[in-house]
Amino acid sequence: MEEIVLKGKKNGLAVCVILIVLYVLAVLGLTAETNEILSVLAMVWLCVGWIGFMGLKILKPQEALVLTLFGKYIGTLKGEGFYFVNPFCQSVNPAARSSLNQSGDVKSELPFARGNGVEGVSKKISLKVMTLNNARQKINDVLGNPVEIGIAVTWQVKDTAKAVFRVDNYKEFLSLMCDTALRDIVRLYPYDVAPNIDTTGDGQPDDGSLRGSSTVVAERIRQEIQKRVSEAGIEVLDARITYLAYAPEIAAVMLQRQQASAIIDARKMIVDGAVGMVEMALDRLQKNQTVELDDERKAAMVSNLLVVLCGNHDAQPVVNSGSLY
Repeated sequence: MEEIVLKGKKNGLAVCVILIVLYVLAVLGLTAETNEILSVLAMVWLCVGWIGFMGLKILKPQEALVLTLFGKYIGTLKGEGFYFVNPFCQSVNPAARSSLNQSGDVKSELPFARGNGVEGVSKKISLKVMTLNNARQKINDVLGNPVEIGIAVTWQVKDTAKAVFRVDNYKEFLSLMCDTALRDIVRLYPYDVAPNIDTTGDGQPDDGSLRGSSTVVAERIRQEIQKRVSEAGIEVLDARITYLAYAPEIAAVMLQRQQASAIIDARKMIVDGAVGMVEMALDRLQKNQTVELDDERKAAMVSNLLVVLCGNHDAQPVVNSGSLY
């Protein structure tokens, strides 16, 4: 079903004035001494003339109204203005009572206007850019580690006919598709960079991860959501990861693992630097011929320098007053 935009309907003000004038004339016709035919016509108009007011529709900017006539879709009103349509048309919006987190749904301003097809809530469809922020999900990454992740999705209704008639409730449909798309993409990535993991599907290991490739992951999530909700007339403009962490049951263990990895990396750097400094010291002593060292003295010197340079605490010198031999 394709969207049909109704045009040439912005004559609501003129029709409203005409209806009011006819009501005034009908009242005057009953109070004045006129013939019976005019009195009957005035009485009939007073009884049924209010039906015309049911065809008056007011839309604000970035609002739309999907109209059906006796169950048949006849078109959509778009754009701000004062419209007049067939009084027997009904506005349709199955998602009118659904409110997504931070979605900025349109609220009813006329809760009493049941004749316009509004029963406590507005049947208008918002065309504004809205935000969906679903609850955080616990998902296993590609290595089986449970992680908690949350996303914020900005979206907009592009085709009102598809949104209303293709799915039962386009807001709940979008929320569900966001959850499923998030699970499908997160399961392809490790939380942190891991060896021999293919996240792109090209058969080659890469450095993709949830923590280090958040922009790439978010774009893949957006594309996956868009593919799923296109049939509902919804355009997904952006998706961003708002929260990412290990699940509480493994967070402490993973923190210890990260700390151990950091300590190992730091120790490796210290050892590399210490070895370089020892080599430099031996080369300088040999080049300048400051002192002649045999292999045993060199070994003792290397041992002492490494202890001093790699130790966690300040060195406590020991003065040797004797000889090594």
